[in-house]
Amino acid sequence: MQDRIQRMKDEWEREYPHLDNDVMATVGALLEAARRLEKNWLAPFAARFDLQKGEFDVIATLRRAGSPYELTPTALYERLLLTSSAMTSRLDRLEGAGLIERRPDPADRRGVRVRLTDQGLALIDRMVPLHVANEQAALGALGKEECAQLERLLGKLIQGL
Repeated sequence: MQDRIQRMKDEWEREYPHLDNDVMATVGALLEAARRLEKNWLAPFAARFDLQKGEFDVIATLRRAGSPYELTPTALYERLLLTSSAMTSRLDRLEGAGLIERRPDPADRRGVRVRLTDQGLALIDRMVPLHVANEQAALGALGKEECAQLERLLGKLIQGL
């Protein structure tokens, strides 16, 4: 990976020596890390439980909302940074699998609340410790202090974006 980034950097340096080619290498490395994390660690983990990564994100978001483990569809897609149509297809699949249920919203006769079923709660409670271990393994090349530094730097980057 580093060889690919260095080669890219060297080629751009040769073609555009007056530009900041370090920044292209940094962004390229960041994007490559994200692709590899998604492809090699996160998506395969969810697939072990017959879920797509986005479906895992939905049930995990409901779980971290706390008891009674429910949110409105709007709150869900806002927390997951999705469109409402993307959320609907995920909810349809999760409901079909018996992991969530849609219930009338007692505060809004036109509204719906999405709640983890007992089966969904049991599944996410089984998955979360394994998910954390999977993420720890994915970041295994970094020490604890390096992970904290990376988190701070990425937070700063995200804030700037």
